[in-house]
Amino acid sequence: MSGVIYWLDMAGVIVFALSGVILACRSRMDPFGMLVLAAVTGIGGGTLRDLVLGVRPVFWVTDPTYLWVILATVGVSLVGFHYIHRLSRGVLPIADAFGLALFTVIGTHKALLLGTSGVVAVLMGMMTGVAGGMIRDVLAQRVPMVLREEIYATAAMAGGIVYVALQALDAPLTFAIAAALSVTLGLRLAAIHWHLALPVFAWVTVPPKHQDANAPLSTPQKAKERVRMIRRERTRR
Repeated sequence: MSGVIYWLDMAGVIVFALSGVILACRSRMDPFGMLVLAAVTGIGGGTLRDLVLGVRPVFWVTDPTYLWVILATVGVSLVGFHYIHRLSRGVLPIADAFGLALFTVIGTHKALLLGTSGVVAVLMGMMTGVAGGMIRDVLAQRVPMVLREEIYATAAMAGGIVYVALQALDAPLTFAIAAALSVTLGLRLAAIHWHLALPVFAWVTVPPKHQDANAPLSTPQKAKERVRMIRRERTRR
């Protein structure tokens, strides 16, 4: 099964690198910018995971094939730039969802192999799937999806929990991988399709019921007062 895990990892790098390329095209970046976004998206999360877990050297230093895969993805994208540029804006979230699912399983699996607890393995899986996209969005001057109300990191956590639970129950590895991929991908795609989101908590200023007549008006109150004045002037005319 090590071969299956390896090729899943490569597939995740390709999908995430492609999402970086698409965002670079949307942001009107040059080829070097495309390469940077593709690289940080493809291997950024795994790099942070290995650094946190104390793995030295990190995976892409041991196996430079990851770097060649990213270069090949960018090269193919440059050749087919006009086709990528015409892709709908819905392609980026979908490609990102597939990469999130693949990297979540890879990160959780690697953490368990290193002997970490289930909680740590789930966090490492989430970091593997989320961190690269966060760096990509920050470089493209966008608010990272994980920091918005969208169901993103939550989907990664759910997939990681399913994988850890099935491994604890000695389920077959193929079944654990398929189940975790399905849960993560299903939640993320459902959130995209039905616009599902977590509740947002924000401070709401409630004006007092009885306000002093001499107190300064707030902006909404000023707007309402302006509307009343306009209506009075129209009535007089």
